[in-house]
Amino acid sequence: MKARPNTRLSSQAMAFVLAGGRGSRLKELTDRRAKPAVYFGGKTRIIDFALSNALNSGIRKMAIATQYKAHSLIRHMQRGWGFFRAERNEYLDILPASQRVSEEKWYLGTADAVAQNIDIVDSYGIKYVVILAGDHIYKMDYEIMLQQHVATGADVTIGCLTVPRMEAVAFGVMHVDKDMRITQFLEKPKDPPSIPGDPDHALASMGIYIFNWDLLRDLLIKDMEDDNSSHDFGNDIIPSVVKNGKAMAHKFADSCVTSGLEDEPYWRDVGTIDAFWQANIDLTDFTPKLDIYDNSWPIWTYSEIVPPAKFIHDEADRRGMAVSSLVSGDVIVSGSEIRNSLLFTGVRTHSYSSLDYVVALPRVVVNRKAELKNVVIDSGVIIPEGLVVGQDPEEDAKWFRRTESGIVLITQEMLDLRGQKLG
Repeated sequence: MKARPNTRLSSQAMAFVLAGGRGSRLKELTDRRAKPAVYFGGKTRIIDFALSNALNSGIRKMAIATQYKAHSLIRHMQRGWGFFRAERNEYLDILPASQRVSEEKWYLGTADAVAQNIDIVDSYGIKYVVILAGDHIYKMDYEIMLQQHVATGADVTIGCLTVPRMEAVAFGVMHVDKDMRITQFLEKPKDPPSIPGDPDHALASMGIYIFNWDLLRDLLIKDMEDDNSSHDFGNDIIPSVVKNGKAMAHKFADSCVTSGLEDEPYWRDVGTIDAFWQANIDLTDFTPKLDIYDNSWPIWTYSEIVPPAKFIHDEADRRGMAVSSLVSGDVIVSGSEIRNSLLFTGVRTHSYSSLDYVVALPRVVVNRKAELKNVVIDSGVIIPEGLVVGQDPEEDAKWFRRTESGIVLITQEMLDLRGQKLG
């Protein structure tokens, strides 16, 4: 009996995740880690969403290109994503910028990060490459996008968000015809082109590209030899394919994964303090815009072995409680009032303290009588007794990083400097 071939295109694809960016708009949150390694959602990291999408889509070959301050990202990959087995034809390779091509060359751009690892991609024996950014929050089935790519005979298929037309000025925008073929790729245009039949919306690039590997391989080799190229997908490779080949747009709404609770496709670039705070706080809503409780599309991560959360004390003004909040494992809420907040693994809050709209990263300690509102606290920070943040904008800005919308980022270095100056 003839063996039935595996018809899932994902079995013939690999995911190449670009995870080398710093994410400088996150300010001090990326002083010690790359943006994809920043914590998100109580126990995961940002990169877990792209990797989980790939895994849940059926892709079992992945490579992660790292560059900026990659240690915490690499450690997370080793601890949380070490379950791939070569004997099952599964691979996850971490590809730091290691001067493999030249002793003077790190990764010069997104395309160069792939080009410098052509031999490694060749070794996978795959037909399709799914290029992903490692720093966005969303749930998406790449198999659906792969099927469109093959059905249309595209040279490249680009994942696109449908956004209000004038919001597209901050993105790379696709000008498409009625068949969704891309006729122009415009980087941050002042007057974005609308979608045919939908004058109020435009198609913005998600930084997700699917190529046939043999074609992309040729394009990358040609690009490496071009001294005038910036070696970037958005600036060089994609415009070249749009001009000389067949580039197709894929609407995120067609492959977005929902549990039925979400009322619209959810995609976020949590690249600023405000956006990072908002996306985490969104998870505390009664009906969140992103359902992370959907067991049919799990977000895989490194799961620490920790005890359950605990709430202690039940006295007036000293009651361990949390309302409309996410509380992770190994959290102890001791006589504190937590509202509309997200507490990561290992957080401790002590008596008479209050947290409102607070995102506390792992192993934060909030000491007695602290009052915090609209705050992001970096991991490992020890909040001193009686600290008040979120009530006096001038005082907050004096010691901490305060955004224009009033969100305050607190790091241990800021607190140490404050302590020195106050004596």
